[in-house]
Amino acid sequence: MADDDRVALCVASFYADLAELLEQGAREALSEAGITRVDRFEVPGAFELPLISRYAAESGRYAAVVALGAVIRGETDHYTYVCSETARGLQDVQLNTGVPVGFGVLTVDSAEQARARVKGGTKRDSGRHAVEAALASLAVKRELSQRPRRAGFSA
Repeated sequence: MADDDRVALCVASFYADLAELLEQGAREALSEAGITRVDRFEVPGAFELPLISRYAAESGRYAAVVALGAVIRGETDHYTYVCSETARGLQDVQLNTGVPVGFGVLTVDSAEQARARVKGGTKRDSGRHAVEAALASLAVKRELSQRPRRAGFSA
């Protein structure tokens, strides 16, 4: 990555312990990629992540955005709406702005499943994976922007 790359971490703090572990994994991956300029923005829940991610992406300050948080299934339909709208909203941010957004939002049935998917868990480090995904998209964006374009029209 470029020396001047800056990344926005957008963190939903509803499950503070999970958010902290997701952020630890994300920051570790960013550091390993040589990215030291990281700004953190916090909101109460996952539903607010698309909006602050959009603010960050549209600011022009960030090469990539990483959204982190957790939604754990409860007894109502709330889970379904929050998960689907958060995912759709974050996808819209990257498609509408061209700024890669890493999806580090856990959508799980239980706290045990969530703990298995953060730094130190038994399944994977979803904070790390969200950073890796955003940086992979950024690398492709940059590669394609450096390739020469054909002149004229194509049929």
